[in-house]
Amino acid sequence: MSLHIIIIIITGIFSYMGFSDHRFFEKYKFSVSGIKAGEYYRLITSGFLHADWNHFFVNMITLYFFGDYIIYNLGNTGFLIVYFGGILLGNYLSYYLHKNDLWYSAIGASAGVNAIVFSAITLDPMMKLYLYFFIPLPGIIFALGYLWYTVKGSQNTMSRIGHEAHFGGAIAGVVLTILLDFKLGFLAHPLLTILIAGALVGGYYYINGNKKLM
Repeated sequence: MSLHIIIIIITGIFSYMGFSDHRFFEKYKFSVSGIKAGEYYRLITSGFLHADWNHFFVNMITLYFFGDYIIYNLGNTGFLIVYFGGILLGNYLSYYLHKNDLWYSAIGASAGVNAIVFSAITLDPMMKLYLYFFIPLPGIIFALGYLWYTVKGSQNTMSRIGHEAHFGGAIAGVVLTILLDFKLGFLAHPLLTILIAGALVGGYYYINGNKKLM
């Protein structure tokens, strides 16, 4: 059984346990106050929880379609590094930006899934992706559009979407892919990779700067 399928199954079981047991959900979700209290495991375990089955299926279907591609190019170890690196960096970025918001909490594998998607785009910036399942876009255009959406969405304090975690996952996907395979991740498409990396750096400073003003 492929590694990404195993991750999907484990995430499904963990999510179901969260749906069924409120105490379990509260114990393992991302929580600024919990992390400040030393419960660092939440930086990982929150990536196995979801709000509902729709949330779960959107994330896991994306992981299903992109997981094989990353495993083929980077191997099982590379896949695990990118996926869990995305969850960790995404949640850490959320914690850093919300460290004074003790009420802030989040759940979902989106940061890890984003890392896998952006890893794939780093490996092949011209790969064809489909917006709303039927509008074909080159990966580089999809990536830049998604980053713009995420950066703007992070300014909406009423949003229930963890845009900061999504953005952190994208950073992890690009950086870890370049580190894992410099030839595939950068030398094959240097200008496009630089474009994505530049957008990530600019987006981070924009989000961080605006958070400090709030």
